[in-house]
Amino acid sequence: MSDSSSPTDQASPATTQPIHVSVMPREIIEWLRPSAGSILLDGTLGAGGHTRLLAEAIDAAENLAKSTGNTQFSPGYVLSSDRDEAALARAEVHLKGLPVKLVHANFCELPSVLEELGVTGVQGCVLDLGLSSDQLADDARGFSFDATGELDLRFDTSTGDPAWKLLEKLREEEIANIIYQFGEERLSRRIARKICEQRIIKPIRTADELARIVRRCVPRGDGKIDPATRTFQALRIAVNGELDALKKALEKIPECLAPGGRLAIISFHSLEDRLVKEAFRSDLRLNNLTKKPLTALDDELASNPRSRSAKLRVAERV
Repeated sequence: MSDSSSPTDQASPATTQPIHVSVMPREIIEWLRPSAGSILLDGTLGAGGHTRLLAEAIDAAENLAKSTGNTQFSPGYVLSSDRDEAALARAEVHLKGLPVKLVHANFCELPSVLEELGVTGVQGCVLDLGLSSDQLADDARGFSFDATGELDLRFDTSTGDPAWKLLEKLREEEIANIIYQFGEERLSRRIARKICEQRIIKPIRTADELARIVRRCVPRGDGKIDPATRTFQALRIAVNGELDALKKALEKIPECLAPGGRLAIISFHSLEDRLVKEAFRSDLRLNNLTKKPLTALDDELASNPRSRSAKLRVAERV
């Protein structure tokens, strides 16, 4: 079958306008305080929303400083990383001209990246954990419950096994443990049993196939949350090693902060928030600035429903 469209008729992933809206942008600017000469980290680039705001603020602060004759600072920038190469390709186009450096890396690897760059202390870091709307919209990745593409769920498709392969090779007990531990799903054993029964008949390959199985096992409840939510969350966390990466970041990133430098982390479920809360309270290198997590204000909740489950915690290097 021939393709009648020309290359110019098709939008590449890099040129497609990102659809993800970063949560709590005002709070990130307020707490990280970008200024002239700042070096800031965005360990979860995604659609580039936080990176753009921080880079624009640095740029504006430096232009203002220069206009008043102050040139006693080295040029600042935002060092942004992501495991998703598609996100990096889009950002390279849409953040062009801003003081931004992009790197393909897990956020827990940022300390090594800084060491390679010869940077010894940064003024701030933001980690916006979880999933982006652009990943959800990519049918080929399997993040959406109704996706008919491969059930992949990896942020970095160049490494590790996709989720469908885990469901194919793991024992029923192992699948149940993943769904219970990472999804906090009380019906994990029922779901795992149905998955294993189904794979004997026909292997599960797509997100919509898995979602249908889970929905038959879990009552819909109030209808606000899809019954498949916790199972998909669990598999995504397992496939990407998300909690291990967060633990490593909480151990290593504080050492990269200059005195007074701040670490801001936005989480979306209790497993993440629990780790962040405990680290900020117990790490002697950090002063916990948010005794309770901050949440999105009413106007943001109205315009960006995804922000309803966001929790922001901030700590400062002593």
